[in-house]
Amino acid sequence: MPAAPGFILFAHIYRAGVVPTRFLMFKPIRRKTFLRDFLIAEVGFLMFGLSIALMIRANLGTSAWAVLEVALANIFHLTPGTVTVIMGFIVLSAGLLLREKVGWGTLANILSIGPWEDLALWLIPSVQGNLPLQLAMLLLAVLLMGVASAIYIGVDAGAGPRDTLMLAIHRLTGWSVRMARGSIEIAVVSLGWLLGGPAGIGTLIFALSIGIAVQWGFKLFKVQPHKSLETPTSVRST
Repeated sequence: MPAAPGFILFAHIYRAGVVPTRFLMFKPIRRKTFLRDFLIAEVGFLMFGLSIALMIRANLGTSAWAVLEVALANIFHLTPGTVTVIMGFIVLSAGLLLREKVGWGTLANILSIGPWEDLALWLIPSVQGNLPLQLAMLLLAVLLMGVASAIYIGVDAGAGPRDTLMLAIHRLTGWSVRMARGSIEIAVVSLGWLLGGPAGIGTLIFALSIGIAVQWGFKLFKVQPHKSLETPTSVRST
């Protein structure tokens, strides 16, 4: 069975409770709190998938990555959640090539958010011609994503794949985290828009408000991001 080596590797790391020397690209697993951390992170991933689905169904514009993922989903006749998973692995591969460390939370992020997103899309109807409801859905999506980010980042099991790439660029170029993140998102939303993705006023509203929502989520759950985030030697965010 092709996937067996991956399961064997994960089991070995979990039993050991640390990462062997040859796997220094991976953050250690805290064995004693793994189950609790996994369940907490999964709540965050559920909320994250729900927030993306709400933005898509609001039809006002989505986050930068969702613009690209919806465009690709339409082109290749896949579900947005499936494209989210595929893009997650592509972006993670780029981060690994740039030698950025990841954790089990990085893989859980990739494998969990997409399915939750597709489930929410199946449950939530598309809304058009009702601007107050559409705005409410968009703002709720921003709030949910901010809280979701605080929840899974608070577990400290590894950054999501897109943040992994951001941090790798930050480390290699010396750019600030804000500049690295902004450059990636401008490129992504531009490509998504050119491919017919749902860029709109909601995309701008999201870009201006997501930072506030994440900061509020951090305060709500008392999350302390790594103090070394802005240093090139040890750095660590839908």
